[in-house]
Amino acid sequence: MRKRALGASSVVIAVVVPLAIYMVGTSGAVDNAHHKRTLQTNAHSDPPSSSTYSVNVVLSGASLSHAVGNIPQSLTQPDDLTALGQDLFVAFQNHVGPSGEPTTTTPVNSDSTVVEFTANGTPLGLWDLPGHVDGLTAQSSRDRVLATVNEDGNSSLFAIEPESHGGAVITQYLYNESPLPHGGGTDAISIYHGMILISASAPSPAPADVPAVYSVQLTPPSGGASYGTASVTPVFSDTATATSATTGAPVTLGLTDPDSNEVVPRAAAKFRGDFVLNSQGDEEQIYVHDAGAPTQSLSVLDLSQSVDDTAWATDEDGLLFVSDAANDSVDVVTGTFPEGTAFVSATPCDANNAPTACPTSPVNYLGTLDTSTGTVSPVTTTGVPIVPKGLLFVDDQNGDHH
Repeated sequence: MRKRALGASSVVIAVVVPLAIYMVGTSGAVDNAHHKRTLQTNAHSDPPSSSTYSVNVVLSGASLSHAVGNIPQSLTQPDDLTALGQDLFVAFQNHVGPSGEPTTTTPVNSDSTVVEFTANGTPLGLWDLPGHVDGLTAQSSRDRVLATVNEDGNSSLFAIEPESHGGAVITQYLYNESPLPHGGGTDAISIYHGMILISASAPSPAPADVPAVYSVQLTPPSGGASYGTASVTPVFSDTATATSATTGAPVTLGLTDPDSNEVVPRAAAKFRGDFVLNSQGDEEQIYVHDAGAPTQSLSVLDLSQSVDDTAWATDEDGLLFVSDAANDSVDVVTGTFPEGTAFVSATPCDANNAPTACPTSPVNYLGTLDTSTGTVSPVTTTGVPIVPKGLLFVDDQNGDHH
């Protein structure tokens, strides 16, 4: 792999050559031919999911490596997932700290790694980014993937434009305000009605009347600069007024942990078309209708369990891809998925009220979320053990992504 050096205080445009391809085992081949299905839009309640699902490893970090100096190092700690066209992308954090701190082990590593792969587990591209990659999303209108780095501070944003031969053009964007107004870093990223929306994570102090989500405008490098500018505009604050999704009463938010975010698909039972922010430690989801518009309105759903990522099933024959940081793998979950079901990665020990004696062994589990009541229910799985983190639902086995 060849790229320009990435300095700590400058942003760089880098061209990366293709990686060597490694085949990774999977439960079965996935046909990548295009086949579009029509999504149901008339569901009124969350459909039940009593099925047993099968889990298989589709991509293993142990079978991939990046160079740390001249030393190959396996990829570890996969987190966020996204899809661009027929291909999937996952970010491996490689034990880099949440503010971009390098590892304390030898060889010292400061880079996360984004991997492009097919739905049947064939790697197509691999790119190192300096820092701790937290958010990953596809901006289909620009044929690129956007990645945020460093959830606690020292944040920036990268645009990856994959090329047909496996390489990519990578551009870094620095935020126009440093530090950011909320005093922390950036986490998940979504494209909503053409806007780039990013979670304002690790607010300081928390809670406070600081932005919970930013709308971000990207200005490419110009005038010989090696980096572009990411200009932030607050969308709503950690102490905004919302309506309780269960009682209809007005609520003043007190968010301490803005984290994952998504755009709710049309197949969802409730909140279809809304932008949703997960406040993981607070055990809440904030659904935003018409985000960024004068008609914007917020609903807060209290959850029975802390959750990280959420993915809605949009096709009963689809595939659910899950990143598993405990086992350094990306897994594929197969079975029958009732359309509109919200799947979540439940994280009991990440709740603000979790006991100090919370088990040190992984306790995350795959569940479903009833978006009418906020109840999280475990899902029964067979196959390889799974400790879920990031989630991505693929519409069907022909390779469509939602």
